[in-house]
Parts: sequence; C-alpha cells; structure tokens
Amino acid sequence: MLHELVPAATSVGVLLNPAIPQTGKREFDAAARALGLRVDFVEAMGEGDIGAVFAKLAELRSDALLVPADPVFRNMRADIVARTIRARLPAMFSLRDYAAIGGLMSDGADLADGYRRAGIYAGRILAGAKVADLPVEQSEKFALVINMKTAKAIGIAVPPQLLARADEVIE
Repeated sequence: MLHELVPAATSVGVLLNPAIPQTGKREFDAAARALGLRVDFVEAMGEGDIGAVFAKLAELRSDALLVPADPVFRNMRADIVARTIRARLPAMFSLRDYAAIGGLMSDGADLADGYRRAGIYAGRILAGAKVADLPVEQSEKFALVINMKTAKAIGIAVPPQLLARADEVIE
C-alpha cells in the first residue's frame, strides 16, 4: 500500500528496534525487490536514536518510511510522526494511534477489538476455563486509516482506489 501511495519511490526506509529479534527482515527485503525498491533498514532503541534515524534516512534519500508495531516506537509516536511531517516523508504505520495524531497512513490490527477479545478471554478464565484448553487467538479485525490532512501537508495525492479501500479517512 505504501508503494501504491508513492509509486515513484525507489527506496523505502524500515525502522527497526535492534533489541527485538527481526523475523521479517528477509520478507521486507524480498517484497521490496519484487517491487523494484531498495530497503534502507534503520535502527532505534530509544528516543535518543530518533534524530540519527531521520538524518540517516535523509542521507540515504529514502522516499518513504515503514514503521512496524513496536512498544518502544509506540511510546515515541508523537516525535516520529512530527519528524515524518517535517521531513515530508510519506510513512506507513502498523497502528491507528499514529494516523490519529497525524501519521499519514496506518494498516494493522484494531487494538480496541484486541482489548475486547482479551476481556472475553479473561472472563472465560475467571469463569473456570483452563488456560490450556483455550485456543490461541489472533487479531481478526484490521483497519486501513488514511490521514488526508497529513497527505495535503506533505504534498501527497492519495489515489482514489486506495481511499476506497480505507476503513477510515481522517479529514
């Protein structure tokens, strides 16, 4: 979807936390190559690293940024979003929280639905169900959110077909 939003992009930065094992690095790289893109992996472990991350993205001339779900990044989301807007760097995030505070686009699991499902799960345990007998659950509800205010601010024209697929458009 990020490539659809920025079709002229030749490189995409991917923000990673080196403290967390990266199981998707090969997949990012393979997907990017299939689209003819270069992937620029940049790492941050805390707030002190974010300035260097954006300096590196500028140095590499990354055309867009992908920020996967990570609790460290979520705690720094306001700073990350503000820097993407200042740099006029189209960015896609894994959580709606980012788009709600000005991030360009998010696509990921609906956390509110996950919290609701966790409550149901906890209710089953409190009612006497054995944890070992309960199935492992994964998110079933996902949402694509596009922030049009940010798109306009950074000069991105969102394709109509992408807008049509959005679950929510922030005006």
